[in-house]
Amino acid sequence: MQKLMVRMGVLAGLLLALAGCSKPPVQFFADGQPPTLDEWHVLRIDGGKLRLNEGVVPYDLNTPLFSDYAHKLRTVWMPKGQAAGYQPEHAFDFPVGTILSKTFYYPLPATGAADGKSVARTPPSQSVLQDESLDLSKVRLIETRLLVHRKEGWVALPYVWNREQTAATLQRTGATVELELVDDAGAREAFSYQVPDQNQCGGCHITDNRSRKLLPIGPKARHLNRDFDYADGRENQLAHLARVGYLSGVPAAAQLPHLADATNPQAPLEARARAYLDVNCGHCHSRTGPAITSGLWLDAPTNDLLKLGHCKQPIAAGKGTGNRLYDVLPGDADASIIAYRMDSDDAAVMMPEVGRAVVHKEGVALIREWINALEGSCDTTAGAVPVNKTGPPAI
Repeated sequence: MQKLMVRMGVLAGLLLALAGCSKPPVQFFADGQPPTLDEWHVLRIDGGKLRLNEGVVPYDLNTPLFSDYAHKLRTVWMPKGQAAGYQPEHAFDFPVGTILSKTFYYPLPATGAADGKSVARTPPSQSVLQDESLDLSKVRLIETRLLVHRKEGWVALPYVWNREQTAATLQRTGATVELELVDDAGAREAFSYQVPDQNQCGGCHITDNRSRKLLPIGPKARHLNRDFDYADGRENQLAHLARVGYLSGVPAAAQLPHLADATNPQAPLEARARAYLDVNCGHCHSRTGPAITSGLWLDAPTNDLLKLGHCKQPIAAGKGTGNRLYDVLPGDADASIIAYRMDSDDAAVMMPEVGRAVVHKEGVALIREWINALEGSCDTTAGAVPVNKTGPPAI
């Protein structure tokens, strides 16, 4: 009897240990603003790594939005049995209960990481995500933004990670994190990383100027049509989302839109530039976005050259013109307003207006190369019109 009681005690201890190791399921909050990220159970820290909870699916974009060289771990979770509806042009039609997360982080530099401020200046295409997890000894977590689809609409919640990299707390009024970018040559650039407050999230996510409602930006077919290295193997993201039951109505592969990777030198220059402008500017500069009155539309579906800025004079840019006459002067990036504003960190000049504190050198170089390669003239007296060398990218 005594041996039996000992065995039962051991068994009970094992069951308790297993229960302690179990992962709580993702928790969707239909209202309220949980003060810590951990309460959602979307991400968890385990074994020195940031990992995804069960049912949380990572994804990436062909060309990511530039955010001061930050890398991003993007995820989506939906309630069991629910799926997003495929849409060919807009963000997918996600069901109520969806949680989109975006964790902003930086790889650590080879030297100087111990000071708590130094982070590596590397392109997001050089991902350090392995087996759908981040090794916390190699990265600095900055913030995790949740976009939560509730019955009344989407809600943005910014959570900021502590210096110890153990927890993230809700910062409704935003936050400032002092960092220093370190490139491969050891050159350093100090800057203030800005975590947006909840109202500032609308600066990008209000993509329909009429409804004035928050909407997702990144999860569109043309951005997600690419392969991803999942823990169980490499697979096209749209096919993967359909296979796991998170996306319905996906057409045949040949009918899926696709935008280029702007960092891929093998892709056509026109396609790379248009992809960059679409993801960085098109959510605002479109036929429905907040910048509709500017007349400058930079989203991928727009093919009208004048709306794309070719020989278009600004409506009201003030100091932002830099005394330049046209948004895009074919063949002359130095005389083009778009290139001028992208290459500035002056708050009264720079574009985009939010989401960055430093200049994206590689992005500026790409758009300058594209403009310089455009053919045409803005001399209307000569009857000339601007033309594209390669034409608009297919979406």
